[in-house]
Amino acid sequence: MDGTLLDSEKVWDVSLDDLAEHLGGVLGRATRHAMVGSNMLTSLGLLFDDLGLDRDAAGLSSAGRWLTARTAELFDSGLPWRPGASELVDDVLTAGVRTALVTNTERFLTERALGTLGRERFEVVVCGDEVARGKPDPDPYLRAAELLGLAPEQCLAVEDSPTGAAAAEAAGCPVLVVPCEVAVPAGPRRVQLSTLHGVGAAELARVWRSVVVPV
Repeated sequence: MDGTLLDSEKVWDVSLDDLAEHLGGVLGRATRHAMVGSNMLTSLGLLFDDLGLDRDAAGLSSAGRWLTARTAELFDSGLPWRPGASELVDDVLTAGVRTALVTNTERFLTERALGTLGRERFEVVVCGDEVARGKPDPDPYLRAAELLGLAPEQCLAVEDSPTGAAAAEAAGCPVLVVPCEVAVPAGPRRVQLSTLHGVGAAELARVWRSVVVPV
């Protein structure tokens, strides 16, 4: 979702910077890059380390509530699509391809983003707080494939971050990588494109075949 379909990583930039200021510090850019694609708890831990704060449970919980509330405010003001993403989802649906939204973002915020994305566009939605381990572990993609009644290798994941690509690959999914905020390393089950602009269902099928049935 964040950085793949929606240009919401820039919204997270604002809310994380605001949280760092609220906690009395400034978030370093290298630490922010390390957060891309991660879940809330991981991001908060990185932020606390960057600011030199103790990772005590009460402090992390309070910071998490503050960050969720601030991000919700920003999400509610509207989220822009990544180039070509909305058109791709429409083309996939027209072609009869089944869809799942797999995100490390918690359900509370994902529901707000679905106001932009369109709930009806996704048969399955798996959020970061609905699995035991979020990305980069494979649990979110394994759960999505299970709910679709498909094997992971029958699916194609579309990801923008090293964390997300690692999760999809670990689950056994071929991965189309379209980097957004940070570069994503190559991998044996990964195909990289610079943009989703002009990409449709036929191109996704070609990418899937190139990984699952290599020439």
